[in-house]
Amino acid sequence: MPDLRIARDDDRLVVEARGAMLAEYVFRPAHPTFESPRPYFSPIRTLGGATVSLYRPHDHVWHKGLAWSLPVVGDENFWGGPTFVRGEGYVHLPNNGEQRHLGFQPLDAAPAENRARFVERLEWITQAGERIFDERRTLAAALLDDEAWLLGFGTRMSNVADRAIPIGSPTTRGRENAGYGGLFWRGPRSFTGGRVLAPGIAGGDELRGIRSPWMGFTGRHDGTDAASTVLIVDDPDNLQHPPQWFARSEEFACLCPAPFFSEEHVIAPGAAMSLRYGVVIADGASDPGRAARLAEAAAGRLPELLGSVRTAAVRAAAP
Repeated sequence: MPDLRIARDDDRLVVEARGAMLAEYVFRPAHPTFESPRPYFSPIRTLGGATVSLYRPHDHVWHKGLAWSLPVVGDENFWGGPTFVRGEGYVHLPNNGEQRHLGFQPLDAAPAENRARFVERLEWITQAGERIFDERRTLAAALLDDEAWLLGFGTRMSNVADRAIPIGSPTTRGRENAGYGGLFWRGPRSFTGGRVLAPGIAGGDELRGIRSPWMGFTGRHDGTDAASTVLIVDDPDNLQHPPQWFARSEEFACLCPAPFFSEEHVIAPGAAMSLRYGVVIADGASDPGRAARLAEAAAGRLPELLGSVRTAAVRAAAP
């Protein structure tokens, strides 16, 4: 099994295995305010070299491969694009905030164990210039087998504002079955019409909104007709576990475990929220059986990669 490492460049980190790039994490994006600038993973590739992410698609330029994106943060938008307003629909407002990179803690890697990890500090700044969250983000990568690797994502968001901040979705603001917000993956255009996978079932857009501990997506690639699978695992200690999922296949491919799908979560001043996810990137098509095995393998690795998660609002540590 190839060694895995993380290399650093001026504005990005690169996950590599056997000299080949598996993913780039761009932590200083050069995006306009309207797109709510934030770090993102893209491109993302399988061990076999197939690209399974899409960056700035023309239909939603604020979609950025895989990113932590929240459309309803009080009155602020950290998703990008217009904001859904009850009774009005989508409206362009001066509320597109930024997730600003502050620095990394020293990286650690264990080549013999085929894993690597880094910890990032960020601040969340509204378009008006107010700092409302400090975030500690843990990102890790590990090899699962010769066909699949795991990207771990953990976040701890501490409210540094002087008021409670509710986090929700367009659904909590009145748009039916549009509860997107959270760790959001946008797949390649050739994945459109692919299969959405959940425990014991495969389907399409009709699976949007179901609760499940994990969800996957299998699609095919132009040019090669090869297939790949992306799967996201929700940690059992996460808020609203098992979450409702925002998933699409008919118009484009996407997955999002959405802890704020149909219910807002309020973070009090001085309190924090922690969440943890595993993203599996695998060569080959999957059925629900294979997807379940990949999900089980990923769930078993998350504690060593990301540490413990406490989702209840707790007193934030002093800076």
